[in-house]
Amino acid sequence: MKKESATQQSTQIRPPVVVVLGHVDHGKSSLLEAIREDFKITSKESGGITQHMGAYVVEYQGKSITFIDTPGHEAFSAMRERGATIADIAVLVVAADEGVKQQTKEAIEQAKKAGLPLIVALNKIDKPEANPERVKQELSQEEIFVESFGGKVPCIETSATTKKGISELLEMILLMADLEHKNIDLSKAGEGVVIESSMDSRRGPLATLLVQNGSVKAGDIIGTKTAIGKVRTLQDFQGETVQVGFPAMPVLVVGFEACPQVGEVFQVFESEEAARAEVVVSPLGRPAQVLVIPQGAKTLDIVLKVDMAGSLEVLASALLSLPQEHVFVRLVDTGVGVIGDKDVRLAQGTHARIVGFRTQVDPVAGDLAQREGIVVETFDVIYDLIQRVRVWLEQEIVQEFVTVDIGALQVLAVFLAEKNRKIIGGKVIDGEVRKRSQMKIFRNEAELGTGKIVNLQKDKKDTEVVRKGEECGILYEGSVKIQQGDIVKFSIQELQNKVL
Repeated sequence: MKKESATQQSTQIRPPVVVVLGHVDHGKSSLLEAIREDFKITSKESGGITQHMGAYVVEYQGKSITFIDTPGHEAFSAMRERGATIADIAVLVVAADEGVKQQTKEAIEQAKKAGLPLIVALNKIDKPEANPERVKQELSQEEIFVESFGGKVPCIETSATTKKGISELLEMILLMADLEHKNIDLSKAGEGVVIESSMDSRRGPLATLLVQNGSVKAGDIIGTKTAIGKVRTLQDFQGETVQVGFPAMPVLVVGFEACPQVGEVFQVFESEEAARAEVVVSPLGRPAQVLVIPQGAKTLDIVLKVDMAGSLEVLASALLSLPQEHVFVRLVDTGVGVIGDKDVRLAQGTHARIVGFRTQVDPVAGDLAQREGIVVETFDVIYDLIQRVRVWLEQEIVQEFVTVDIGALQVLAVFLAEKNRKIIGGKVIDGEVRKRSQMKIFRNEAELGTGKIVNLQKDKKDTEVVRKGEECGILYEGSVKIQQGDIVKFSIQELQNKVL
């Protein structure tokens, strides 16, 4: 009996983990703020946009719910997808006044891929232009059928401003969680997922973990495939020190030897030796992201430093996705943390520019960069950074006029041969002839001279172009004495991009 009682005590139902998905500006962060008024999520982020995945715990009717707020901009698709893989339930936030957008469709697809039960939150329902029925119709076109449309997907009308529907949304989440019934075993070694990682100048590598089973305590040996460590301190999502991290609880861990990769599975090990045996790739030896660049191609070399590992993943992908027809972006090195003198010396040796995202420049490194003329720029908003790199790419390209061959003609007759004006008849043997194109006259493959078309006729009528196989008459300016049988080649001047 005692053994059964102990088993019951260690096995519990895990609180639900809810991922909040949706299009930018549809009110995800405001909705979370409304759920718990002391969440000041929006005010913490640049431009009012959530730029990092954050996990927040709320209490409702004596039960805990963990919310994962994922960024809504399209550049953060990878972070949104990762959020969908660690959650139990997805709340799809759709603005009732705007309806389904491209990122809404993307979020729906991610939730489907992850097999997550879905709740639709029709937000901003208080707005005069809100049209919930139209939005439901648009959702049905994406195969999301809400209950009022004969489907099984719950749909709650919400307003972060008036707090309408907040209680109903939380009740629906708890109801769904009861149906899912996720059991956990607190006696097992802790395990879960790395939500974020960063480098702190004082505390070293930091990792935000979402515990999924068992527990994590101070002193535990913890590891992923890329990093291990001993837990020195644990903090909850509000920054308060805690002794134990339980399932569905996001905790900030200090103690890793290096930054683990975002999205990795972590677990608690019995010993440091057991943890090290699981490490397969050291982040310290991780190579810079490589793009296949044609030999001899012009490159824009960049050293990229960011504050969080999740940002690194997003930014590297976004920069390498920029149009690179003429100049290629090459990430010489990427990393998490402060921009230091090592980064400046690397940039100096590779003629690279240093770009930082929500990170600082070490004063010594800043002085060195200034002395050596190394470009160092930092940004708080990802779109400003991407736009800056886009401008750099464009600055490497100029336009110039180039000669483009368009066709050739065989001279059949010479009708007028004045000093500087000639009229000839001929047949187009290749490509086409255009009015106002340049001419080069050849005899026995030797170039005799040039001319410029003044007028072009076909069937005794003025025309702009004559194509292969057709005959035409040409009035041109030129001093070369042309004769029957000569070959005339035609060309035009076109503006084309040139790499500086």
